[in-house]
Amino acid sequence: MTEPSTPVLSVRGEARRTVSPDSVFLPGALTVTAASKPEALREAAAALEGLTADLRSLGGAPLTPDTERDPLTWSAYSAATHEEGKHDPRTGEYGPTGQVTATVAIITTVRDFAVLDPLSELLAGHERLAIHHTGWNVDPDNPAWRQVRTAAIHSAIRKGRDYAAALGGSLLQVLHIADVGLLGGEGSGGGARHMSGSGWFPQAAMATAGGPQPGAPSLDPVPQELVATIEARFTTTGISLVESLVDG
Repeated sequence: MTEPSTPVLSVRGEARRTVSPDSVFLPGALTVTAASKPEALREAAAALEGLTADLRSLGGAPLTPDTERDPLTWSAYSAATHEEGKHDPRTGEYGPTGQVTATVAIITTVRDFAVLDPLSELLAGHERLAIHHTGWNVDPDNPAWRQVRTAAIHSAIRKGRDYAAALGGSLLQVLHIADVGLLGGEGSGGGARHMSGSGWFPQAAMATAGGPQPGAPSLDPVPQELVATIEARFTTTGISLVESLVDG
């Protein structure tokens, strides 16, 4: 590539925009302990069947490529068993209890936030279910992404004009517009940042921690901050370092 004969300015532009989330996912697990592996698996399967039946009552459906953007979906994506163990208070040693624990990992995704309150109550009623945390998302094709990326480019142009004007010149031509790192730097080109977050466990798990029996927690949509950062290079005209130093 031929190097430009005119001075080049390299700048970084950034823009931010706060938007409502498009979805929330709630990863969790059903945990069952029984006297044997077959029994633990049977009870875990029954607990999963009861949970999914309740999710269907709210209009939910299993996650598939066709239901990806349905109002309420779930996916039971793994199952495992292990021997239960605990510390012996007399010896301090850790050993098996003879019981077997079965765990089914399940993730519930909500796109219709009108379902959040009844869903919260429903999940709190399943004693063997623990929700690990909540994660709020903005879709990759949300129109706000285009807006914030456009604003990042405009930010870079404004910054470039300021730099060129400080040197007595002006911008001439765009050489590159790229995500951060593609022009040789490091860092991320931007993403969705949570302004705040939340995590919770259903009623039964809360009660075992020694606190009072709480009601079902309220899940309130958390605004998301979209951040776009770009790198830009411009050719310039009229640059005069000597004149700029004299003016300064």
